[in-house]
Amino acid sequence: PGTSGADCFDYIIADQVLIPKDDQQYYSEKIIYLASFQANASTRPAPSTLFTRQDLGLPKTGFIFCCFNNANKYNPSIFDSWVNILSKVNDSILLLFADNESVKVNLTKEITTRGIQPNRLFFGDRLAFPEYLARYKVVDLFLDTVPFNAGTTCSDALQSGLPVITCKGKIFAGRMGSSLLNALNMPELITTNLEQYEALAIELANNPERLKAIKDKLDKNLSTALLYDINLFTNNIENGYQKIYDRCQDNLAPAHLK
Repeated sequence: PGTSGADCFDYIIADQVLIPKDDQQYYSEKIIYLASFQANASTRPAPSTLFTRQDLGLPKTGFIFCCFNNANKYNPSIFDSWVNILSKVNDSILLLFADNESVKVNLTKEITTRGIQPNRLFFGDRLAFPEYLARYKVVDLFLDTVPFNAGTTCSDALQSGLPVITCKGKIFAGRMGSSLLNALNMPELITTNLEQYEALAIELANNPERLKAIKDKLDKNLSTALLYDINLFTNNIENGYQKIYDRCQDNLAPAHLK
């Protein structure tokens, strides 16, 4: 998710959120601009598994924040924001993906040193794909990581009907969440700094009506938005490849293509 920095690659696939015009200078590749950089199936079968909170070892009540990104995307600044959010939402918990014991031990220590009881931090293991998707149905709100956003994980959450709050960064990897939400016509979930990110998470957790309205809009958009229109994506990328081929046949150098 970014430039290779190499002269042996002619193009990179992106969209205008990921790589705005002013950032083209930082890429060794020319850019193929699509409506969305990410290919997604238009529909996905509903998970056959239905989890309850108890199935996942979670409390029966209370708001559930989650992040199922790989743990190498967690860092002190985003963890500070998560702690600030938990401190402002009574009885809320945070469910994080952790596939090794070191992550669990270290993050439990870190949340304790920040003044939050460790019983508000929960961990989810790696699951088979159907169960992984089913887990999204149990939680209330996905908190993206900064500066390396969720990519496929963000799209999985959104297609499962779970809102994702992201913070728009300055680089490709830090703008994936914003790109996906923009292609889903959900810009209200995009923030530009951690203060906005925390405030939005706290507001949605403490305002059930607003959160429900966002979930209803997300459900409605899933069938119409650019993000999950695989036929449009296929046509666009094939058109891009055709333009690349035509330029090559005309002995023209690679160029940005929209």
